[in-house]
Order: sequence, then C-alpha cells, then structure tokens
Amino acid sequence: MTKIQFAHRLQSLQSNVFADMDTAKTVAVAAGKDLIDLSLGSSDLPVQGSVLTAISESLHDSSTHGYLLFRGTQKFRHVVAQWYEQKYGVPVDPDTEVLPLIGSQEGTAHLPLAILNPGDFALLLDPGYPSHAGGVYLASGQIYTMPLKAENNFLPILTDIPASVLSQSKMMVLSYPHNPTSAIAPLSFFQEAVDFCQQHNIVLVHDFPYGDVVFTGENTNHQSIAPSIFQADREKSISIEFFSMSKSYNMGGFRIGYAIGNAELILALKKLKATIDFNQYLGILNGAIAALTGDQEGIKNTVNQFRQRRDTFIQALARIGWQVPTPEATMYIWAKLPDPWSNNSIQFCTDLVKQTGIAASPGVGFGAAGEGYVRFALVKDSPTLEIVVQRIAEFMDLS
Repeated sequence: MTKIQFAHRLQSLQSNVFADMDTAKTVAVAAGKDLIDLSLGSSDLPVQGSVLTAISESLHDSSTHGYLLFRGTQKFRHVVAQWYEQKYGVPVDPDTEVLPLIGSQEGTAHLPLAILNPGDFALLLDPGYPSHAGGVYLASGQIYTMPLKAENNFLPILTDIPASVLSQSKMMVLSYPHNPTSAIAPLSFFQEAVDFCQQHNIVLVHDFPYGDVVFTGENTNHQSIAPSIFQADREKSISIEFFSMSKSYNMGGFRIGYAIGNAELILALKKLKATIDFNQYLGILNGAIAALTGDQEGIKNTVNQFRQRRDTFIQALARIGWQVPTPEATMYIWAKLPDPWSNNSIQFCTDLVKQTGIAASPGVGFGAAGEGYVRFALVKDSPTLEIVVQRIAEFMDLS
C-alpha cells in the first residue's frame, strides 16, 4: 500500500492540547457527566436584533447571493473606517487601509505568509493565542517567545530579546487585552513597542478582539476601551491591527472581522486572501454594518454581564480558598494552580472534566510560560458559575 508523504510543516501542528481536551470532554459526556464547558471563549450572549434583521432581509435579496469581491465590500469598509476614527481619533482610508476578514484569526494566521521567508523569526507572546504560532509554522518561520510574567504585569520585556534574534526578526505579534492572562497594556507600552519595531524594521501586529471588554471599577455607566496600536503609531508606519465582531457584538459564529493598518501590509494580506478565498456572504457584512452603526448600548450590557460573572466566579473561588487576582478585561479568569497541579495543568483539566464535567483550558496549551495556570471562560451565567466552583471544591477535596 502506498504511503502518503505529507509536508514537513505539518509536523509542528501535530500537538494540540485543545484537541486533546475535546477528546476528554467527549469521554466525560459518554460517561454520563453533565458537561459545563468553560474551555472555549465563545460568548453565550445574544446578538442584537437589528443585526439579525439586517441579515434576514439580505437573505431575501437575490443580489446578495453571489460571490463577493473586494469592490462589493466598499460600504462595509467605509463604515469600519468611520467607526474607527470616531472611536480612536485616528483617520483611516477605507480603500487602502481596511480589509474584511473571516474573523481576526484569519488575519493572524495568514499574515506570516506575506511577511516571513523560511527561517525568519516572529516574536510571539508566551502564553499567547495558538493561531499566532500556527501561522508562523505554516510560513516556515522560527518563533522566539517573549515570556509574560505576573511580576511584569504580563507584558514582555523587549530589551531581553537577543540581538542575534532581532537581526533575523520580521514581525512581532501583540494582543492586549490579552488572552489568556486578561492583562491590559497601557498606551505607554504600545509607544515603546512601536519605537522598538521601527528601530529594528519589524512589522508590528496587534490582535485586538477584546478592546471593548474592559472593566472599570464599579462605574457601569461609563464604558472604557483599551488603547489601539494606532494611537501609538498614528502614521501606520509599521503596524496592522486585527478586529473581531465576536466579542463586542457576540457574533462569533458569523465569522466576521477586519484588519486596519499600513496600506502595504493590507495590500499584501489582500493578495493572499484573493488566492485563498472570496469574502463571506454579503448578508453577514450587512449585519456587521448594523452592529457598528447601531446602538452601542449592547456592548455596555455585554461588558456588565461579564463583569458580574467575573465577580461571582472570583468570590466563589475565594470562598473555597483559591485566591485569584481580579481581571481588568476580557471574558477569562487566569488562575494559578495550587499543588499538586502547579506544574501539570493538563492533568488538572483532564481529571477535572473526567470527574466533574467541568471543562477548562490548561495554561500550557497557550505556551510553555502558561504552565501552572488554568483558563476559565465566563461563558455561562452566574448561577451556573456557582455550581462550577462547588464541583471544583469537591474535586479538590477528593484529589
């Protein structure tokens, strides 16, 4: 029998902690466990009615049913440019500095193909979102990980990067507010990163899906936002930023995002996209337009619900003796594991789902520096989160 020979680049994609966790969840369900899945950051909150109406009306318009090329995305791109300028005070050219995407993950996974030659380095956060590394591997690049530590507020120390690595580095990927640690980067850090990348001729990539999911004390009437990279690189000299409709507007399953950035970077990514796919259905873009131009109170309501869930979960953990810092952003709890799991997050998560039906993400799945942590996604209501912590307490007592 002939043996199929696969490309070497697939070898770096063989290990996937989240696929292993999916298997563990399947086994738990088969064993009769009541699964409560906090392992995925997929919002359970509803999409606004105006968004659904725009998509529904598009379905009955046959002119929306064909292929959608770049020209057909013009209205969406103009809305994105206006939205960004109103929000961050930086002008954007909708024709050369905006590109629709099938979620921000498409951008972060494909951009390395446009930036890296085989052997070039990409500077990635550790821990960080897995697709950032996957895109570099597909481009046959090398990865230099920038460790994120609690004592440094989960910000990388750029001056620690060796000169030998910098001389071969072509891109740096940041993502704040950060998944999984929930850290926020101040504008001063972005200014430092822009200066650093300009000095070393490195493309600066910012993955920015959680820009709205920021908690500001108890003042729920004022919605804060995290800084954009272009508030530090106003001329868009070396930067590109990826946005998503998944978190602010609860549209994860609709697969709609966009890139804003340096015109040359946008053009390069556009060329790749033209080779790989067309755009998504125009009705989805019409729904996104309705979200961006409509009442933004829905974002405030979404953030308030995640704030309430965060407080419920943190307080419940404290009652069972598990002290976890209160996150200032995102929809995640990044918890340092107690003994005996302090160096085995996979064992903690697999045993937890097997014995209790509670699914979480092992920290090591986000990178070596994530070992010793576990990530819980706040994608269930507060009463359910109380049940989760009760089961965790029983699990720890029996272990």
